[in-house]
Amino acid sequence: MLDASVLVKWIKEEGEANVLAARALQAQYRRGELGVFVPYLLFLELVNAAARRWGWSPDQLAGLVRVLLEAQLRVGQPALERVAYWAGRGLTAYDACYVALAEDRRTVVITADERILALAGDLAEPLR
Repeated sequence: MLDASVLVKWIKEEGEANVLAARALQAQYRRGELGVFVPYLLFLELVNAAARRWGWSPDQLAGLVRVLLEAQLRVGQPALERVAYWAGRGLTAYDACYVALAEDRRTVVITADERILALAGDLAEPLR
């Protein structure tokens, strides 16, 4: 699993750290060597960042949506109880969604988010 802190680097490089590591994962995904599972929330986070933080136009946002849908990422939804558990441990509900889904899928979330890395234990790995 990859979270928004990693996937954002697939669409925007400026001001981002560890872009090469994220792009290496993207290349693996495109070659079929890496499966990427995400919560639907990921799409909302990326569209929101592009609209609010980066000031993208409606046409640019429509292009982003096309790119995201064409990527054919596998989408899942974690149990709300597990999201609540992780939020209770100190994650935002948004970040808890990624960790709960990783837990459900018996995998890890690769992230650049320090809080997730600090709180999720074996369920999170840093972007390298």
